[in-house]
Amino acid sequence: MAKVIITGASSGIGAAIAEIFRNDGDHQIILLGRSVRRLSAVAVKTKGKPMVCDITKEEHVEETSRKILFEFGPPDVLVNNAGHFVAKPLVETTPSLFRQQVEVNLTGAFMVTRALLPSMLEAGSGHVFFMASVASQQAYVGAGAYCAAKHGLLGLARVVRAETLNTGLRVTTVMPGATLTPSWDGTTLPEERFMPPRDVARSVLDAWKISSRTVIEEVLLRPREGDI
Repeated sequence: MAKVIITGASSGIGAAIAEIFRNDGDHQIILLGRSVRRLSAVAVKTKGKPMVCDITKEEHVEETSRKILFEFGPPDVLVNNAGHFVAKPLVETTPSLFRQQVEVNLTGAFMVTRALLPSMLEAGSGHVFFMASVASQQAYVGAGAYCAAKHGLLGLARVVRAETLNTGLRVTTVMPGATLTPSWDGTTLPEERFMPPRDVARSVLDAWKISSRTVIEEVLLRPREGDI
C-alpha cells in the first residue's frame, strides 16, 4: 500500500491519476485542490482524503504539508499535477496573467516539493512526478506564459532528479500533449483528436510500478495524429 499525494486532483488528469491508483490497490490517496465540491466528488469515487489547498499560497502549502506528514507520514508518491492554461498572445499577456501562470504551473510545484521532499529523503524512498507538457520543450503561438512556466517546470524536475541521485528517490517528468480535460471545454474538435486523461494517468502508474532499480526520467505523450 502506497501513500499517494496528488495536486490538482479535483478534475482532469489529477482525478484520473487518483482513480487509476485506487483501482490498482488499497492505496492511501490524498487529494489536493481548491474546489471543495469537486474534490469531494473525486474522493467519493476514489476513497481518497480531500484536502483543500491553494498551492500558490506558501502558508497553505506549509500548513497542508504539516497535516499530511502528521497524519500519513512521508509520501511514497508525490504527483505535482496542478496546472492552469490561458491562451493569450504575448503582447496581450498582462504581467499579472504571466505571474498567475508561473505561480500555478511552476512555483506551486516547487513549494509542494520543497515542503515534502525532506521527509522523503529521510525515509530514503519515494517517487516524485512533475506533470509538465509538450509545451515544456517547444513553443506554441498564443501560449507564451504557459510555455515559459512549463519549460521552467521541466528544468525544476531535472534539478530535483540531479540533487536526489543516490538517495533512493526517483523523479519522473510526464509531458502530455492535448488531453481532453476541462482546459479544452468549448472546443469544436472531435473527442477522438485528444488523448484521454486515463492514458496519461496510466503512464504515471506504470512508471511507478517498474523495478525500483530503474527510473523513467521523462515521458512524452502525444495524440496519435500529432499535436493540436
